[in-house]
Amino acid sequence: MKFSADVSSSRRKSRKAHFAATSDVRRKIMSAPLSKELREKHNCRSIPVRKDDEVMVVRGTYKGREGKIVQVYRKKWVIHIDRVSREKVNGATAPIGISPSKVVVTNLKLDKSRVAILDRKGKKADAMKQ
Repeated sequence: MKFSADVSSSRRKSRKAHFAATSDVRRKIMSAPLSKELREKHNCRSIPVRKDDEVMVVRGTYKGREGKIVQVYRKKWVIHIDRVSREKVNGATAPIGISPSKVVVTNLKLDKSRVAILDRKGKKADAMKQ
């Protein structure tokens, strides 16, 4: 059932929009949920990931690994975490791409714009509750 006339419910158009998304749109899509403590503190469920956030992998082969985000690779829709890598045949280490939806943010790198985002989302959540 279609709720909004402005948005297409076509699978074909949705996939095209997703994979042809610009970098600023990909940033928002590449969001990760916050840990329970951060969720209570900031009154916010998820936030777009960024370099230097600390995360814990909660799904897949690397479940349970914790580390700092080294790179947000928007082109490939993955993040690279400092302690999640594998040894190549020639001895070099290669980072493993992890989907941001499969991690939980345990510690945020806060700057002025990030605090503003959290405040805005927190106020929105408060308004929804009432």
